[in-house]
Amino acid sequence: MLSIARKTLSTVGSFSRHVPKRSLVVSQRFVTERRYHAYSNPNAEKETIVKLLYNIGSRKEVEQYLRHFSSVESQKFAVIKVGGAVLTDELETLASALTFLHRVGLYPIVLHGAGPQLNKLLEEAKIEPQYEEGIRITDPQTLEIARKVFMAENLKLVDALERHGTKARPIPGGVFVADYLDKDKYGFVGKITGVNKEVIESSIRAGALPILTSLAETPTGQILNVNADVAAAELATVIEPLKIVFLNEKNGLYHGVTGKRLDVINLDEEYEDLLKEPWVKYGTKLKIKQCKELLDGLPRSSSVAIISAGHLHKELFTDSGAGTLIRRGHKLFKYDNLDQIDPDKLRRIMEVEDSAVLSGETSVASYLRSLQGKQVNIYTDEPGQVLAIVTKNPEDPSQPAVLEKLLTTKTAVLNNVPENLWTAIRKDHDCLTWRVEAKSKEGNLDPSWHFERADGSLRNPKDQSTTFFYGIEDTEKVKQTLTAAQKVATPFGARSFSTLRQSQQRRGYATTTQKLKNVGLIGARGYTGRELINLLNTHPHLNLTHVSSRELEGKSLEGYTKSDLTYVNLKPQDLKAQTEVDAWVLALPNNVCTPFVDQVNQDVKAGESSEKVLVDLSADYRFDATWTYGLPEFNRENIKGATRIANPGCYATGAQLSLRPLLPFLDPRSSPTVFGVSGYSGAGTKPSPKNDINVLHDNLIPYALTNHIHEREVSYQLGRPVHFIPHVASWFQGIALTVNAPLQKEMTSQDIKSVFEEFYQGEKLVKVMESGEPLVRDNASKHFVRIGGFNVHPEGKRVVITTTIDNLLKGAATQALQNLNLALDFDEYAGIPIQ
Repeated sequence: MLSIARKTLSTVGSFSRHVPKRSLVVSQRFVTERRYHAYSNPNAEKETIVKLLYNIGSRKEVEQYLRHFSSVESQKFAVIKVGGAVLTDELETLASALTFLHRVGLYPIVLHGAGPQLNKLLEEAKIEPQYEEGIRITDPQTLEIARKVFMAENLKLVDALERHGTKARPIPGGVFVADYLDKDKYGFVGKITGVNKEVIESSIRAGALPILTSLAETPTGQILNVNADVAAAELATVIEPLKIVFLNEKNGLYHGVTGKRLDVINLDEEYEDLLKEPWVKYGTKLKIKQCKELLDGLPRSSSVAIISAGHLHKELFTDSGAGTLIRRGHKLFKYDNLDQIDPDKLRRIMEVEDSAVLSGETSVASYLRSLQGKQVNIYTDEPGQVLAIVTKNPEDPSQPAVLEKLLTTKTAVLNNVPENLWTAIRKDHDCLTWRVEAKSKEGNLDPSWHFERADGSLRNPKDQSTTFFYGIEDTEKVKQTLTAAQKVATPFGARSFSTLRQSQQRRGYATTTQKLKNVGLIGARGYTGRELINLLNTHPHLNLTHVSSRELEGKSLEGYTKSDLTYVNLKPQDLKAQTEVDAWVLALPNNVCTPFVDQVNQDVKAGESSEKVLVDLSADYRFDATWTYGLPEFNRENIKGATRIANPGCYATGAQLSLRPLLPFLDPRSSPTVFGVSGYSGAGTKPSPKNDINVLHDNLIPYALTNHIHEREVSYQLGRPVHFIPHVASWFQGIALTVNAPLQKEMTSQDIKSVFEEFYQGEKLVKVMESGEPLVRDNASKHFVRIGGFNVHPEGKRVVITTTIDNLLKGAATQALQNLNLALDFDEYAGIPIQ
């Protein structure tokens, strides 16, 4: 007997919003129960918690968004522009909201205006404000008052934050460089020409929220007045944050006719039609245009939120939001037959996201042939991140349509593209069935996504798959339709029920349609170069075509069996002639690779060379914002398609993997300490006491005990100080890290272990131990990291974690191969043995 579950389907209306669920990042117990300690004022702590619980929708939502916002560098979380009226009317609310963000390890860059306060003082001084084309004319007397007002308001906000126990740094100037906008017309009004990020990053590294004004300076030191909205936009253009937040008293933008708040605006789909609406005028029209201009120059992952201070938490940490969300979105396209769409576009997404193709169960060509004779609708977006294929039987129009494929990348999910896709499908099809396999290992959509969009479902007890439907009213017809649907051999894409964290797993490629890419290795003599050569020798999609070493020039490369290679000694000017190379790996010592990088950049700019992927294994570009930091477990979406990738250090990789899950729980008043011991291969091949086995025998050598390059790297990437004490030991290969971390509130060992298990769920190269501590000898020559220990001090406020990593593999060569795979659009783990 069939058991069919039915429910009422909620349809998506105009400007409605549903952001797909994010993965869990912290244990459920500690998001809602967690208290945020205010150092000097217990009442402020209580007030923060009360406001948090009042504004936040659910514990799970908080966990999901916290993980999303913590996935980027600290300064890239958010730029928050605060209106002057907010500082006057909602100062404590604002301080409470910012305190919460700081407590959970987030560092928004706060920039405030002071318009109302300035107008009040000008009135008291009997100076009438003058405007030209909406720009405040700033004479010397107005500028003098403005400077004092900005300083006072800046300190007022900083004092309020510190009363709440939040470390904040007043930065009234020194960030914006400007020239006169038009000195004769506007006086001392500036047009921003540059942004000094170091001032901001220094504050964040010190654990303090940067609090900025919009005052700018000329190169000669003259202070100029700049509109705060304009300054925030210029700052966002340089920082490229996930969120640009404009705080106002109105809590968003509103429909000029209905008076209802506009929940979300997808600019790619709605912008032109929206501007034609008669009610879109004045300030609303100007703000939408400004947001369009701003977001057009930012990554598609960036969005603008217009919200009040009191609802900031709900906007950032819930699916429904509370203000107006403005984003670029993705423009969708519909095709009514296969001839209308580029088959390569279909192939690209199916070969990456369709597990039936990846497993070898079918091929793209076979599936496309199976569509012949069917009435088909194909839906996809411009960048090819989603694909839906709906079919109907032309011989029986009474039968409901079948959703055969629903494929989506993680990036598309984070940008809410599947929701827009679903709206289009529902518009075209009154009734629909689709089948989802429950036990598949892949998938970017949470199971609740399907249930929320279905009128009912039927689970098949044999294979645990679930068939969903909507729009079928007759119960008998439902049974017939679902029974027939369950006889279909392959559910669409064989999508799984999984969280986004699980979706970061990568699939092995089963087809042979991938175009081979060529890699050149510069610095092939070292240990890391040798390990990378071994990995490339078995890689299904990468060929090694050049190996360069000054010492080994002219000798044959041993151990590489795909082709016969001889070591060469390439100079920077030689690279452009190697036109067949798609990517160069620079396995050189620190401070050596810059001439190669500069030459490639120069050749590309001059049109003498095509763009190449450069993966640098040294520390030369790990602090360069124009390069992508190559730690895939935290940054894989940015690595995809990147051309300049800085491979993390070995110690730095292990330390970050050990600490990042703990960031929301660390005591902000104390810094973690990492005690590291490496085998002597980490000291390189150049002879020194650190790789002399006679010196190392029965010995342990400490070195660079403060300000080690990896100490600076880890602190920079995590956005907070971390102490690091390195040593070298007598074994050859492998690193042991003992991490001592102060906690903000009491936790147990099981709590800590649960945090790590949830954080790294689905990661193939990070293994969280069930019990005990990892050992170096057990992890040597392995491509993954082991994390264990999880010992909490009896007082519950300090945890010690132990981690092992192979310094030549996941600490260098394996990670470089992950980065090459992602940059060249291959499976992330292709060529990497997954033990």
